[in-house]
Amino acid sequence: FTFDLGAVGAAPVSRFVMLAYDDVYSIKYMGQKLKPFWRRQGLDAAALLAEANASFRSVAERCRTFDEELLADLEKAGGRKYARIAALAYRQALAGNKLAADSSGRPLLFPKENFSNGCIATVDVIYPMAPLFLLLGPDIAKAMLVPVLDYGSSERWRHPFAPHDLGTYPHATGQVYGGGERTEENQMPVEESGNLLILAAAVAKMEGNAGFAGRYWPALTRWAGYLKARGRDPENQLCTDDFAGHLAHNVNLSAKAILGLGAYAMLSKMLGKLDEAASYRKTAEEYAASWIQAADDGDHYRLAFDRPGTWSQKYNLVWDRVLGLRLFPDDVTRKELAFYRRTQNRYGLPLVGRKDFTKLDWIVWSASLTGSREDFDALVSPVYDFLRETPDRVPMTDWYGTNDAKMVGFRARPVVGAVFVKLIDDAGVWAKWAGRGASSR
Repeated sequence: FTFDLGAVGAAPVSRFVMLAYDDVYSIKYMGQKLKPFWRRQGLDAAALLAEANASFRSVAERCRTFDEELLADLEKAGGRKYARIAALAYRQALAGNKLAADSSGRPLLFPKENFSNGCIATVDVIYPMAPLFLLLGPDIAKAMLVPVLDYGSSERWRHPFAPHDLGTYPHATGQVYGGGERTEENQMPVEESGNLLILAAAVAKMEGNAGFAGRYWPALTRWAGYLKARGRDPENQLCTDDFAGHLAHNVNLSAKAILGLGAYAMLSKMLGKLDEAASYRKTAEEYAASWIQAADDGDHYRLAFDRPGTWSQKYNLVWDRVLGLRLFPDDVTRKELAFYRRTQNRYGLPLVGRKDFTKLDWIVWSASLTGSREDFDALVSPVYDFLRETPDRVPMTDWYGTNDAKMVGFRARPVVGAVFVKLIDDAGVWAKWAGRGASSR
């Protein structure tokens, strides 16, 4: 399309084009064909275009108001550089998901694991992207969790730990990663079990009750039992950073398991299961004390319990703050952040000491560990520089080199919703935004 906008003058001139694509069905979900959410009440493509045209000015004004308020909150929380990073991440995180409607017309959200293996509803993609969707309210937060929690609670899922995915996009018909439904080979047992327990607790914190978690209590209890038995010192297994390979005695993965146990104790207490809450809280506290001693490496904490002289980002600890679990003393995160600030490279903090690459999502979580604005700015500023100076002209990557600012892999992935963690760490800001989202589940 071309427009004649006339001669450049003092008054702004604008035109708009409507661009749309039609999908009659979006996702194949366990034998069902799910409609896109916008079709849930019978709208078709022609009516969609007509409605969009009629509401253009009012929607544009709502978008402008939304943008200004969200950017103001981001800037207040983490400064102008952080706000611009989050603005870049916002649309990508949303666009990396498909919003469909279930048979009752309620929302179900399905992320695609772009530029890795193409899985749908991958739990360790949902985990990092979750802060944005938790910020936006109960309906959308639950929509991202319901498909995997339903699957993990079904008779098809027979493992004692949580699933990794629901299939290959757009077919959410059963896990394909690793051993799938068949074997425990190349699974992520501690990773995914911890992820779902933590996120169920985050929904409960947002709503002030654990009713949503209660719907899935047998599965959550099974996964908490697995973490209690296997999470304190994980065996040789994969975590979400699977591109780095298997690792035994993973300190950061152990932290996730401990927080998962703390999350389960929190949920148990909210549901009135006081004996269970006390038991799991005691276990989580004992494991945390053991973690601090076994992982200590002087001025930081190790990559693996049995590897002195190593280090890694302990980004999972951010949920200790966000959920208010208080399992790890403040001096743990202060020591880690002081080490990170001494150790980071020109374009950011490496993921582990043995490599110079990093993950953008995890840096922002690590930057948020202490709640100190000075610590946050110190780790986030190099990420901003990376995004400005990278030679790769690609959609926002989350895996890049901290010395050369070059993309290593991954781009256009919804995991960058992680950068909104700074807003859900502020209870007042989180309540304000989440309170505007409806809750129908």
